[in-house]
Amino acid sequence: MLIESVELRQIEMELVEPFETSGWRETLRPAIIVILNSRGKMGYGECVAGAGPWYSSETVGTAWHVLTDFAIPLVLGKEVVNAEDVQTKLKSIRGHNMAKAALEAALWDLQGKLQNQSLQQMLGGTKSKIDSGISIGIQKSPAELLSVIKKRVEQGYRRIKIKIKPGWDLEIVKQIRKEFPDLALMADANAAYTPNDLKIFKELDAFNLLMIEQPLDYDDIVEHAKLQKQLKTPICLDESIKSLEDARAALELGACKIINIKPARVGGLWNARKIHDLCQANQIPVWCGGMLETGIGRAANVAMASLPNYKFPNDLSASSRYWKQDIIDPEFVLNSDATLTVPTGPGLGVTVIPERLDRFTRREQKFQK
Repeated sequence: MLIESVELRQIEMELVEPFETSGWRETLRPAIIVILNSRGKMGYGECVAGAGPWYSSETVGTAWHVLTDFAIPLVLGKEVVNAEDVQTKLKSIRGHNMAKAALEAALWDLQGKLQNQSLQQMLGGTKSKIDSGISIGIQKSPAELLSVIKKRVEQGYRRIKIKIKPGWDLEIVKQIRKEFPDLALMADANAAYTPNDLKIFKELDAFNLLMIEQPLDYDDIVEHAKLQKQLKTPICLDESIKSLEDARAALELGACKIINIKPARVGGLWNARKIHDLCQANQIPVWCGGMLETGIGRAANVAMASLPNYKFPNDLSASSRYWKQDIIDPEFVLNSDATLTVPTGPGLGVTVIPERLDRFTRREQKFQK
């Protein structure tokens, strides 16, 4: 494929409801949409870097800079064979995984459209539907959280993830378990705790959680290994796993029993598939986390989650969970069995609606060789 032109769109969309974690609160979600053009076809990718450096060191501003000044010049006007070729071309750029992942995702979509293959087919996915869970942010009160959980359970979600932080943890889980004793429940700390908080995690062991996600520092694997040895509840690593090498180190040290694979965090779908294969070979189950994606990023994640070792419900919910109107058609809807259907059309298998994309665009830039 000859990359004839590239277009960037920085968009901003209002969330249906605020989303709060242990470290930040979002009401508006920025993103960068990358559009690659070749032979009359357009491939779309989404950069999920946030407004600030809270989840990762990347922001929408740094991603725009890296894409504009470094990444796009490495592919524009060049013949590109596949995603691995894109990764090779971008290897000179250290870090900036989310920026790279957006460019690579657009390439997957473009390749699928040119070859009349779905992203699921190209990745090797096997499931026609994927189990959907939902992530619920920190609420104003325990009563409000219980009300939100009840609503989501009634909507059919099979697994509920709550955000926790010091002071919003043990008592909250106790109340949830009293109200929902059999609920498939997990807790995500977003790196809010330290090894000195062992007592809290020991007490959480009593509540039959599916997992505790990223309890300790975002770049710490060693302390997670020490903590996992003292808990019966599985630790799931998220922010700590930024590469295949990180995943290998975590498995060898016994730092976790589950890994949350976010393709954007690890530099793209190509790397995500390699981490999936490594975990599968070591009998470590994985699941796909979300980053408040639009339908573009969600479609890519749904295809990835159709691979066989994605064993837990994923943080991939209906479009209406986040947006009054998504920028794709058809939008993702929750099936009666609490699943999302994997698109089977060429590339991402969804259609980007230009009028909707235009409505949310805050700046744009086009690159032509």
